[in-house]
Amino acid sequence: MTVATDVAITASARGQPWRALFWLAPLTAFWILLNYWVPGLQASGVPSTATRLAIHIAIVLGLWLGLERTELAQRQRLAVWLAVIVPYTLWLAVIWSGAINGVFRPGGIRLPLVPVAIFLPVIVGVPILLRSKRIGEVLDAMPMSWLVGLQVYRVFGGIFLVGWARGVVPGLFALPAGIGDVTTGLLALPVAYALAARNGDAMRAAVAWNIFGLVDFAVAVGVGLATAPGPFQLIVPSIPNTGVGLYPTVLIPAFAVPSSILLHVLSLRQLRRVARRERLRNPA
Repeated sequence: MTVATDVAITASARGQPWRALFWLAPLTAFWILLNYWVPGLQASGVPSTATRLAIHIAIVLGLWLGLERTELAQRQRLAVWLAVIVPYTLWLAVIWSGAINGVFRPGGIRLPLVPVAIFLPVIVGVPILLRSKRIGEVLDAMPMSWLVGLQVYRVFGGIFLVGWARGVVPGLFALPAGIGDVTTGLLALPVAYALAARNGDAMRAAVAWNIFGLVDFAVAVGVGLATAPGPFQLIVPSIPNTGVGLYPTVLIPAFAVPSSILLHVLSLRQLRRVARRERLRNPA
């Protein structure tokens, strides 16, 4: 997906970035309606599996293509690629296996594993991604549009809106989580197109988009923990918010949320590095 997105963005970089919404918005609406009309689709785990694998492959290929743009030797590229992809793949495998086996199910064990799955990778990963020299070199070589356009997958967060429409997920959680995710996903491609074309204030728009995506997670995670059964529950909604701990939905908070936060952090670091280089080249 990273390669296809980059080719598409480059090919039409001079066009109107917002044209991406003309086809992306209807497709997103169709996907949400399809899940509403076919209740067993999401429960089967097929959409979740396909999405997770597609995103994983895009990140694996995107990192390698980014490394190929650097001046690192072939052996160094492979070492960096393995150092990122091996733990990333193991992380996905552990979370996926645990989700299938019900370890995140509410009331399963006393330790609240969903919050641990959300915050632990962020606490460990952010300092590494912000300080790694090799990662910085990859970001310098990689087009800024890649890390933004990749998060078009956030539109799949609309599954929370489906749960709310069916009356199985409380609106207090589903509406901000679903609307925030869908909005972030819909805006990903227009912002990526603008970055590729370097239209106007594209970099400022990209920073704002990243901040919006992070705020969306802060709201969704906060409301989710406050309404889900467990030690952090502060609100007991009329509809129990237990679905987020069940497979396949639990893959969103337990893996997609922290991995997306790390992608936002990488994008912000990349944008900052580009802005710093431009200031040095064109001092006021």
